Amino acid sequence: MSVMGKCTSIVARVPKPRTRIVLVEDHAILREGVKALIEIEPDFEIAGDFGGVEECLLGLGQLQPDLVLTDLALPQCSGFELLARIKHVMPDARKLVLTAHDSEEYIRRALNAGADGYVLKDANRAELMLAIRTVSAGQQYLSEAIASKILSGYLSSGDARQNQLSAQSITGREREVLTRIAMGDSNKVIARALALSVKTIEKHRSNLMRKLNLHNTAAITLFAVRNGLTGDARSDVQFDTGLQRNMSAGLAAGRRGQRPASAIGVG
Repeated sequence: MSVMGKCTSIVARVPKPRTRIVLVEDHAILREGVKALIEIEPDFEIAGDFGGVEECLLGLGQLQPDLVLTDLALPQCSGFELLARIKHVMPDARKLVLTAHDSEEYIRRALNAGADGYVLKDANRAELMLAIRTVSAGQQYLSEAIASKILSGYLSSGDARQNQLSAQSITGREREVLTRIAMGDSNKVIARALALSVKTIEKHRSNLMRKLNLHNTAAITLFAVRNGLTGDARSDVQFDTGLQRNMSAGLAAGRRGQRPASAIGVG
């Protein structure tokens, strides 16, 4: 009897690249504390940290971060200017704000300058990690308090009534695109789902923002929720009601009564 030996091939697992993060915070003790919290996570890497805007911009080209985590109150140049300049010189880098400022004016300015997320410094460690992962994945993140503040301001403004009228002017295809943007889908994902080109989706997105006078993804999400345009989402897409994961992935946990442990403690 002949015995045929089995050939077993062992394929080494290639570790997933860690998310490269640049931290911008002018208070050294806070910067060191946030660095220590982030470096605990095996999928995160602090590529560099800076105390101001200019030195950060000088280092970005060499560091090539996936995400920039920045305060807004910085010496010389503000965090708003940093967000805008990163958007221009490194458009693929994601941008997350970590700040003590919770005013609607600051939130709107940050989002309009290009921020992909906004977290307050009184958040805890778990929420900060969730925000980083959400923004790194190409979605937007607003903490629950921030999302509620923006929604409240939006509903009390004349823009809400005007946008309700504007909603009647969008086409069926634009409505599909708007719904998927509100779900947090990227242009590529939407194009694949609707069997269209990315350029066509970009055109629909541009037309939507022009028709509805909306200036960022957070505003699109608020518009969709306010005008009941999220109820037609296709069944093959996971979509929770409320201010969706596109606005704040932490809301779902909040509704389930989950409270992440370990305070951030960055004051």
